[in-house]
Amino acid sequence: MTLVEVLQGLFTDYTIRTVALGSATLGIVSGALGCFAVLRRQSLLGDAISHTALPGVALAFLLTGSRLPLVLLAGAALSGWLGTLTVMAVVRRSRIKTDSALGMVLAVFFGFGLVLMTYVQRTPEAGKAGLDKFLFGQASTLMSADVWTMGVIGAIALALLFLFWKEFKLLAFDQEFGTSMGFPMRVIDILLTTLLVAAIVIGLQTVGVVLMSAMVVAPAAAARQWTDRLGLMLVLSSVFGAVAGVSGALLSSLTERLPTGPTIVLCVSAIVLISLLFAPNRGLVYNWLRSFRQKRDLALDAVLLDLLELAGQHESLRHPHTVATLQSMNGRPRGVPRTLDELKRLGWAEAPAPGLWHLTDKGESKATRRFSELGSVR
Repeated sequence: MTLVEVLQGLFTDYTIRTVALGSATLGIVSGALGCFAVLRRQSLLGDAISHTALPGVALAFLLTGSRLPLVLLAGAALSGWLGTLTVMAVVRRSRIKTDSALGMVLAVFFGFGLVLMTYVQRTPEAGKAGLDKFLFGQASTLMSADVWTMGVIGAIALALLFLFWKEFKLLAFDQEFGTSMGFPMRVIDILLTTLLVAAIVIGLQTVGVVLMSAMVVAPAAAARQWTDRLGLMLVLSSVFGAVAGVSGALLSSLTERLPTGPTIVLCVSAIVLISLLFAPNRGLVYNWLRSFRQKRDLALDAVLLDLLELAGQHESLRHPHTVATLQSMNGRPRGVPRTLDELKRLGWAEAPAPGLWHLTDKGESKATRRFSELGSVR
């Protein structure tokens, strides 16, 4: 399919539209709730929840024999929630740190899930189970009912997020202060974790257990580069997640046998890379340009002040000075000629003869002002 046909398919093709809507829903919900996991430095929690959800999927099928997404997602949610509570209990009742507890619980639950999945594959219903799509994701199998389920669960999770917005902010930034104010911070922590479980569970069918943690962490990490405000970060993270979801769905439609889940993760990874490079204040390119401008400004100020100092030793401001003299006064003599050319371009200095330089009226005004500013700082 061509790009034009794929874009048209968003409105006319059932499969493309369904996958795009499901992926966008996943991106919005996981992006919004992932902000709190990133801010609380619990990025591994998303990975742990997604992996601990696997045995719940297998057990739900074994106990009910149903392949209905709502039944399987309920099992995944219960398993993920129990896994998260296990991590909290281990951290609270032992000396094991959070990251170690997450790693242990993740490994145990995931291993148990793989054992159950192997057992399911040996049952007579194995050919009809299709549970492997929860392991690696299979967005192309999404149906309208699946998208509606994702939308309803996601809407409830987002509604609760905004309802307890103040409490969640306290949990993310100052849990001790929240406790001193009388808020039940442990209950709020469990509620936020439950919402994160919901966000992860609705994405298992799209990107799978293995890659779901990227959809929780990556959009929030990208959004964090652009702002210091939590509300704006949440909006940007949701937008990034939705854009990655729709882009991945469209790109996978352009190429045969290109899985949607990994493509979505690659798209959100590209957004993270762009944010790390070009975001204002935090982007690597932005910081490099700012550092370059600061070094250039320091070099201009140094030569400008040297010209002002030399001019003060003569009756005329127009008395020329050699480049060698200016180089002897500068800590980086090799850069003086280039700096003088820049001063000339700015109209702050001029060369009446080759190798000779003096300030202009504009340059004297600028140098005097900078000298006063530096004097006040000192």
